[in-house]
Amino acid sequence: MIMELRQLEYFIAVAEEENFTRAAERVHISQSGISAQVRQLERDLGAALIDRSGRKASLTTAGTAALEHARAVLASAQAVRRAVDEVNGMIRGRIVVGMVTACTVSPLFDALTRFHLAHPGVEITLTEDHSDRLIERVRAGATDLALIGVSGTTPQGLDTLPIVSERLVAAVPLGHPLAERPLVTLADISMYPIVCMPEGTGIRTVFDRACAAKGIHPDIALQASAPSAIADLAIRGLGIAILSESMGASQAGRLEALVIDDVETPTGLALIWTATKSPALRELLPHCRQSFTAPQPGQVLPSVG
Repeated sequence: MIMELRQLEYFIAVAEEENFTRAAERVHISQSGISAQVRQLERDLGAALIDRSGRKASLTTAGTAALEHARAVLASAQAVRRAVDEVNGMIRGRIVVGMVTACTVSPLFDALTRFHLAHPGVEITLTEDHSDRLIERVRAGATDLALIGVSGTTPQGLDTLPIVSERLVAAVPLGHPLAERPLVTLADISMYPIVCMPEGTGIRTVFDRACAAKGIHPDIALQASAPSAIADLAIRGLGIAILSESMGASQAGRLEALVIDDVETPTGLALIWTATKSPALRELLPHCRQSFTAPQPGQVLPSVG
């Protein structure tokens, strides 16, 4: 009897997805291919592992007994690969990197490019989400590294690399009644509709907490994830845009960015990861530090999201 590691991987995928189509997508082969490999494994073992009679692919009694051992075999094989790769100075596997939605992150892309050139055997997965969900994913181990928006302090229990720290501004059209003021307060801007980022982003958290501390209940008229969309809505007179200083500065000539005087907590960006680092993450972090702490001439650090 000859069992191949890929057959065990396909069996595990079907068992966990409870569906041959989803399992095939997960391991990047055709549905007919994964079905044939699982059937071959069943023939080799002399028992059906998957019950195909229902609407979902469920484990038989033999399949349930085999699943834990199949996982252990794959884990052992991966451990062998990691041990050999570390001796040979090679890094393989997969790394999942998250970034806050609609944030301009050229330095992160530069770091990923250098990492890929140095370690082409590592598969890189890049995802976007709101900061609070990215924090949860890093803590759960589903994401290795994430670029998030922070509101004053960085998340507890995680290693961090601060990137940017800026104050909030209220961005108004050039002809707006507040446009001539050197600065504004929360009370000033709460008299008008507000255009802001969604809850869960660093900027929105800073703004909401500042308003709550002063008992102010702003009218959040519109929300958008992209700073450019928030600016465009404000230019059209649909509300005052709540942005970071760099975001406001990028709209010079279109909007007047006014510092909100009574919001002292900064908003910012930070890279976060857990203390338990995979070999791939250990290799990626120096590239990130180089990109974010020593930008090249002409390189612009990302706007705060």
